[in-house]
Amino acid sequence: MSNGAKVFNSGVKLIQRANAMRGVPGHPPPPFFDYLRNEVSSRLVERLRDIKRSFPICADIGATTGSFARALASTEDPPGGIQTIIQVESCREMQELCPSLKQNVFELHRIQAHEEMLPLAPRSLDLVVSVLSLHWVNDLPGALTQIRRALKPDGCFIGALLGGDTLQELRSALILAEQERCGGISPHVSPMAHLRDCGMVLQRAGFALPTIDQDKILCPYPDMFTLMHHLQAMGENNAISDRRMHVPRDVFIAAAAAYEALYGKDGILPATFNVIYLIAWSPDPSQMKPAQAGSADQSIKEMFQ
Repeated sequence: MSNGAKVFNSGVKLIQRANAMRGVPGHPPPPFFDYLRNEVSSRLVERLRDIKRSFPICADIGATTGSFARALASTEDPPGGIQTIIQVESCREMQELCPSLKQNVFELHRIQAHEEMLPLAPRSLDLVVSVLSLHWVNDLPGALTQIRRALKPDGCFIGALLGGDTLQELRSALILAEQERCGGISPHVSPMAHLRDCGMVLQRAGFALPTIDQDKILCPYPDMFTLMHHLQAMGENNAISDRRMHVPRDVFIAAAAAYEALYGKDGILPATFNVIYLIAWSPDPSQMKPAQAGSADQSIKEMFQ
């Protein structure tokens, strides 16, 4: 959602993703931290299975390390009739970690490009997917408009992005700690879209027949610092343009204590990831259209008499 202001620093986000893919000595290699994207990709594949259509040419926008292609290839009887996947990713280091699939399920092509500058030919795609990438886009309506233009008439867009309740526990703990230690607050967790906004954004981008739902994934962590390390290793750490560059260590120590006191149970701290799923279609005359207001031949009152 954009009103001209740059909420996120795209350059910082690119550096964060590149650093995440280089890994940290003494910690698991980067693919270990794909667990959230892998789970959401699997759920996206199941939504694709519910659509009884064939989509030969697909683009994966913000493909990161290829979680959607892996989820599709590992599924028995992959849905969608996909023959080609074009993986579009801005971070070269993430693209380099995309494994070549052993199964001869579909062709893979890779393009290095940002979500807001898509080098996709108009009306060239049957399907576009996006897994946990679009919540970092400054101009979401503009990016969705580019996706819609790249779709053939009656082509489908299926996306997943993190929504407003994501990391609500971490937000609360940091707010309490910073108010106590600094007398004010600054943003440490990125702002997220809300369910009620997504339908309007899809319609603004020119899509038809939008369908939106959400679910929450709870991930357990032993402490707040492990959660923050995992976010960094996913490339999902804070990239807000006006974020505070230096936070005193005692703020984080106080936040960790608050997180434990408010949400901890049996040595486990939960972290909420609110995932919003979007399905929409490129307009086509063959699609069903809602009836015009006032065209009904029976009133609701008469129906229940």
